[in-house]
Amino acid sequence: MAVYRVCVTTGPYLMAGTLDNISVTLVGTCGESPKQLLDRLGRDFTPGSVQKYKVRCSAELGELLLLRLHKERYAFFPKDSWYCSCLCVTAPDGTRSHFPCYQWIDGYCTIELRPGAAKTICQDSLPLLLDHRKRELQGRQECYRWKVYAPGFPGMIDVSSFEEMETDKKFALTKMTPRADQGDSSGNRHLPGFPMKIDFPSLLHMEPNIRYSATKTASLLFNAIPASLGMKLRGLLDRKGSWKKLDDIRNIFWCHKTVISEYVTEHWCEDTFFGYQYLNGVNPVMLHCLSSLPSKLPVTNDVVAPLLGPDTCLQMELERGNVFLADYWILAEAPVHCLNGRPQYVAAPLCLLWLNPQGALVPLAIQLSQTPGPDSPIFLPTDSYWDWLLAKTWVRNSEFLVHENNTHFLCTHLLCEAFSVATLRQLPLCHPIYKLLLPHTRYTLQVNTIARATLLNPEGLVDKVTSVGRQGLLYLISTALAHFTYTDFCLPDSVRARGVLAIPNYHYRDDGLRIWAAIESFVSEIVGYYYPSDASVRQDSELQAWVGEIFAQAFLGRESSGFPRRLCTPGELVKFLTAIIFNCSAQHAAVNSGQHDFGAWMPNTPSSMRQPPPQTKGTATLKSYLDTLPEVNVTCNNLLLFWLVSQEPKDQRPLGTYPDEHFTEEAPRRSIAAFQNRLAQISREIRERNQGLELPYAYLDPPLIENSVSI
Repeated sequence: MAVYRVCVTTGPYLMAGTLDNISVTLVGTCGESPKQLLDRLGRDFTPGSVQKYKVRCSAELGELLLLRLHKERYAFFPKDSWYCSCLCVTAPDGTRSHFPCYQWIDGYCTIELRPGAAKTICQDSLPLLLDHRKRELQGRQECYRWKVYAPGFPGMIDVSSFEEMETDKKFALTKMTPRADQGDSSGNRHLPGFPMKIDFPSLLHMEPNIRYSATKTASLLFNAIPASLGMKLRGLLDRKGSWKKLDDIRNIFWCHKTVISEYVTEHWCEDTFFGYQYLNGVNPVMLHCLSSLPSKLPVTNDVVAPLLGPDTCLQMELERGNVFLADYWILAEAPVHCLNGRPQYVAAPLCLLWLNPQGALVPLAIQLSQTPGPDSPIFLPTDSYWDWLLAKTWVRNSEFLVHENNTHFLCTHLLCEAFSVATLRQLPLCHPIYKLLLPHTRYTLQVNTIARATLLNPEGLVDKVTSVGRQGLLYLISTALAHFTYTDFCLPDSVRARGVLAIPNYHYRDDGLRIWAAIESFVSEIVGYYYPSDASVRQDSELQAWVGEIFAQAFLGRESSGFPRRLCTPGELVKFLTAIIFNCSAQHAAVNSGQHDFGAWMPNTPSSMRQPPPQTKGTATLKSYLDTLPEVNVTCNNLLLFWLVSQEPKDQRPLGTYPDEHFTEEAPRRSIAAFQNRLAQISREIRERNQGLELPYAYLDPPLIENSVSI
């Protein structure tokens, strides 16, 4: 008689325990155990419990290959969900085998778990294990299916497949996707006075391992309700028409001010702050260094000479690499929308900036269209106060549109969703790249599904607050994806290609490159451990299917994008994985977390413009300026969203935090510890630097970066 000791850990989350019967079957190279009910005196499998059981076999089973976990009805109790963290099996000879689970097991089903050591398909030779990989992926591909949301969009998750699973429990045998810290499901919530629902009925059918936890859902509601109620009680959400004076805008968030939002309110109209936002605002990826001016922007030395000073000229500054361009060409043909029954307007400006001798980036000239001519004057800092401020505000409106639709939603949310779906569909639990990427997919499918149902749907928030509306969003995202490249996606390549390596006080670049290097070092160690040669990469059919599906679904098979359709070396794999993890975590933090800080003062980031771009100079006044800005209700609806998405709900996992131990080998665990130590050092350096800054830049402080796109 051989006795195996089984230790079962239940997750510590709300309603993680179960009353159902739990049994195990151990499968080894020399046979399998009888199905053994795990039952002790008293209640088993309570939240946070660690309980031990014995499984008796007639003979030793050899090396353990699989653990079957059976969940079956107990007496008359209704079915429930159980969050199993992990199991540890001790063989008669003292050998321990860890079986990571970290998932909700819903209803009555059997799942099969492998020991925790990561294995590529090339490292499996037993038919039993190869068949297990195949069946697992077949089940996942039935569960997680692709959907085309709109032409030119990246592929995304088809939520209807989860509804089918609710009525077809044959898929329960293959629900094997680990879920990181999750609680119970929440229902459909509509906040009083809030223009969007936080959840909606179809989410109840989402696969339980990708839903928000109860903690995160409650935190989201807690952040939103006070602000929305306050605006509703003051009548701001229903008030149409222009703002009477600029100071009235200060009162929107009278109790939700931050150090940065207050700084923006005081300095928003200054040229130095206007330039600063190109470096350290929420869209710090627009600048390109110029060696010559484009023909569509006919700025001459004479018009900017008073700004440059007597000791230099425009050509000299171009040669020195001190002149930069922000080009909003993508807006030239964007559809326009109506708000409150009135047509809105969009510009496609060209903004020329100069790095002055004091190291400050300041605007030199602004043209509000892509076509020069008498009806498209070039605005200058020497123009009248209101002319120049209006021109800068038009640029800031263009910044809002490009940032929200492309830099933020497309390049982090939508692309990271495509990475998540491909990972779930093409890599089994035991694959090292699945284990590496899983924490960086947490909640992404959930938050994007909410966004599509509340922001992007017809008459959703995008239609209520932006000058381009939903149709404009569809146009901007499809157009941006058609021009997006691998160089844009990889921060070191991007800053080099844009010629912005030497700009001082570019904290986004400096912090981002340090975090990129930390991720790259970590990923390089993981890849080196599991992929010792070029052949080990090329021959991993699951890995190649994964990258091929990303190329086809995320980048629509466009060769000119430069994204790989196949990976041939460990170096190529390291770069691709580094870019994915960086964009799912640090890049999203950089372009998301500061939205309330920089947008709470609406004139700094208007979501729409109600008058056409000026075609002559000398006509702007305070009244015409106020009549151009968004109306009161449009402003408030937009700022509510800024507030909500900038307040990271509870249940956060900072970058490099991996409480679920999917890697069980010592080498990757050492690499994780080294990664965490390096991030801690980066955090100390950022905080020390920020002490000496008038305006601290903390969006890329590692403890403030979420592992994944989750809000």
